[in-house]
Amino acid sequence: MKTILITGGAGFIGANFIHYIIEKDLNIINFDKLTYAGNLENLKNIEKRKNYTFIKGDICNKELVEHVFATYKPEMVVNFAAESHVDRSIHNPNIFIETNVMGTANLLNIAKKFWQNDFSNKRFLQVSTDEVYGTLPENNTEIMFTEETPLQPHSPYSASKTGADCVVQSYFDTFEFPTLITRCSNNYGAYQFPEKLIPLIIHKAMNNEKLPVYGDGKNIRDWLYVEDHCDAIWTVLEKGNIGEVYNVGGNNEIQNIVIVKTILNILNKPESLITYVTDRLGHDRRYAIDASKIKKELGWSPKFTFEEKIRETIQWYLNHQDWVNNVISGDYQKWLKINY
Repeated sequence: MKTILITGGAGFIGANFIHYIIEKDLNIINFDKLTYAGNLENLKNIEKRKNYTFIKGDICNKELVEHVFATYKPEMVVNFAAESHVDRSIHNPNIFIETNVMGTANLLNIAKKFWQNDFSNKRFLQVSTDEVYGTLPENNTEIMFTEETPLQPHSPYSASKTGADCVVQSYFDTFEFPTLITRCSNNYGAYQFPEKLIPLIIHKAMNNEKLPVYGDGKNIRDWLYVEDHCDAIWTVLEKGNIGEVYNVGGNNEIQNIVIVKTILNILNKPESLITYVTDRLGHDRRYAIDASKIKKELGWSPKFTFEEKIRETIQWYLNHQDWVNNVISGDYQKWLKINY
């Protein structure tokens, strides 16, 4: 059995990815700092599986990461570990630079040290974001982000992810280190921390609270169901060409305000709950992913439609109100009230 190291595996996408691969012939090491967005409840149903091990730790901790490599000898690394909320990056950029850039560099250095005698059959996959590309004109839907689009980040979050991507790419260019990068559009689905748009709106609507919408609400995002994203990551791990970048999109460009109204309609809640608030600093207007490369080269395309999975996602949060109330308790609840 191969061993795969998943960093940030207790978070939203990481936990879904572990669920996705748990039945595969793999030893899974979940390495997570358990910040506010990491929750072991996300993996409660598999925590006793023989092929699953959890280790609490920070990817910036050189000694602990080296211990993990020496003990478990992973042949694959998938780096989900990141500070990921744009609003928080505006309030405190330093932690994003530390985790997203320095933490990624630490992982790369240690993997290189332990793999340096034989890079064959090794893989280091950096999970990135379409936000590294900046923004697109909203009035020309033919223009989309490709893997050749120049990197033009506009927030401390996207700048830190861009920095991490550049370090990862440099290890391939300099050392022929076996790197892969995926850049995905906005994910949605189960276990997403309710600071992100869809779970935030669901939670507030269920409690008949005002729903904050930035600016005019017409910012456009491409929405990708998280299981489709997990499938794409596994496809890239198995079939991707070393040193390449692969864009992963859901082909669902939708305005934020349409997302909000869709959720209200499904929940049978009034649109009077919507309240427009001052726009986010540096708020990108439109993201759109051209995922033709991954489809043409690796045969991947999304399986699920937004229409079916948004209803399923809403139902998941309705069925897991205790989970939602638990993850937003304490200091985060105070932060949420102040900023939203």
